Amino acid sequence: MNQRQLLISDIPGLMNAGAVCRRVRNNCVLSNLESMSEQQRFQLLIHSITDYAIYMLDPTGLVTTWNPGAERFKGYSADQIIGHHFSLFFTPEDRAAGLPAKALRTALAEGRFEAEGWRVRKDGTRFWANAVLDPVFDTEGQHIGFAKITRDITAKREQERALYESEQRFTTLVQGVRDYAIYMLDTDGRITNWNSGAEAIKGYTADEIVGQHFSRFYTDEDRARGEPQFALETALREGKYEREAWRVRKDGSPFWPAWCLTPSSMRAASMSASPRSPATSRSERRPKRNWKMREPR
Repeated sequence: MNQRQLLISDIPGLMNAGAVCRRVRNNCVLSNLESMSEQQRFQLLIHSITDYAIYMLDPTGLVTTWNPGAERFKGYSADQIIGHHFSLFFTPEDRAAGLPAKALRTALAEGRFEAEGWRVRKDGTRFWANAVLDPVFDTEGQHIGFAKITRDITAKREQERALYESEQRFTTLVQGVRDYAIYMLDTDGRITNWNSGAEAIKGYTADEIVGQHFSRFYTDEDRARGEPQFALETALREGKYEREAWRVRKDGSPFWPAWCLTPSSMRAASMSASPRSPATSRSERRPKRNWKMREPR
């Protein structure tokens, strides 16, 4: 038997040996955990968490315990912070407004206090936190302190703010367009917003039309044929619905727009309707028809 054959023949044994080592190691871990008291296991759990600041306060708000997550978020070691009041983590504005004391009172009176706001690290920098404060009672029901859990959600807040600002810029852009009617529909076809172009082209103000069904822009014949529902279904199924056809303004007068309906990427399953500039002047592309002025239905 050569060296290669010897190595290959030893693989099953090596794999079995590895499995045995893993079982022994796991059994040792379980044995160590079982030998710990419930309090020791709980402390081990808390000190293993680094994504949350988890610590205890006494009834007056003094810090009594400190985990690695708290040290990572706030910058204080346990030796530096234990025995100090938790108001140290609040901004000067919140301290002046009495927020730390209010948090303690609310948690004790209502069983919980939760808030988002700026908190201050040891180096003076601020982070946006989600903080939860719960009262702690002993086995006899005596209030002995508070449990405090804080999570740094600065990144989440910045993402939400960036999204909001992007939506605001988009809204401003859309509202400034007057050559196009651009508006949103819900999944049932009811109008949820309205731009200045839609008002100029169709004659309705936002107060008059938001909440109404978009089928009111269709002719009686198109509504009877179920054209509005067909447009919604086609847009959802194929990703777009485009057509040029007669539509009706608020005053009952007809116009001939190029019209596009697409499922919106802003909200799942809702619709965005964007009738392009009226093509009424292109008489060679629209059928001749006599219209009677009528009130909108």
